[in-house]
Amino acid sequence: MIKAKRMGHASFTTTDLDRQIDHYLEVVGLQLIGREPKRAFLGTNSGQLAVVLEKGGHENCDRLSFEVSPSASFADMSRHLTSQGFRPETRSDNIPGLADLLVFQDFKGTTIELFTESRFVPKGPKVGSAVALKLGHLAFVVPEPKVAADFYQRVLGFRISDWIGDYFVFLRCGPDHHTVNFIRGPKAKMHHIAFEMRDTAHLHNALDQLGQKRIEVLWGPVRHGPGHNIAAYHFNPDGQIIEFFAELDRMSDEESGYFDPKPWHRDLPQRPKVWDPSMPRDMWGVGPTAKFIDYAKSGAK
Repeated sequence: MIKAKRMGHASFTTTDLDRQIDHYLEVVGLQLIGREPKRAFLGTNSGQLAVVLEKGGHENCDRLSFEVSPSASFADMSRHLTSQGFRPETRSDNIPGLADLLVFQDFKGTTIELFTESRFVPKGPKVGSAVALKLGHLAFVVPEPKVAADFYQRVLGFRISDWIGDYFVFLRCGPDHHTVNFIRGPKAKMHHIAFEMRDTAHLHNALDQLGQKRIEVLWGPVRHGPGHNIAAYHFNPDGQIIEFFAELDRMSDEESGYFDPKPWHRDLPQRPKVWDPSMPRDMWGVGPTAKFIDYAKSGAK
């Protein structure tokens, strides 16, 4: 089995490349580490590639990358994927910080890029006040979350962290509570992309920056139940939701089977579970706005 270790970067097509670059630089606080006529590469202040933007005819999340063990063999992974009915191929795409990629399409048509050798990328000058620490996770709308959960467990070695009822699943590949999550909806689309802040004070500063730029907060600040992260959400110029978060649950010891204890946990220890959808789940905070709810109901871009 392939065992993903962490998320690398996410790749998006956009109809307005310059506008999206400006948002990720000035609002999210990423660094521009490379620019081509129709493509841009953005990294975190810790020297990791986080987002690739490409000029296109529509707005979409096209590709996700995951780091696997440096000892993993592309040949062995290719055989595993082929046995599961996929068509993997090796590519070299001149992406900063990466060498070769093993590429295949997942169950919903998103391209998955696997890499074994991660290199740090140059750090540019600080532009945005948020200065995201890392790309934390991506959430997708899918017709059937169980199919998504089965795929990520069977093919990429993910583990289930939590369910909300039978319609929302959170999966981890490292210690973080979730790296991908899937909520039931009418069609497969991205729901949101999430960036980790250093701490709650850093998240507070990022929200002040949104206020100064007159960018509406769609939900938050709120401390969620599953994952227990403090979170806040806003739209980017392409109408995609971006989450800023801090204090996400972590499972440092997989053998123990519970998340690192925190004073805000109601379960001691806090183990993976199914949350009752009929009960309030957030620990505290304001609820989502009508715009967030409408976006969730209609699917995402």
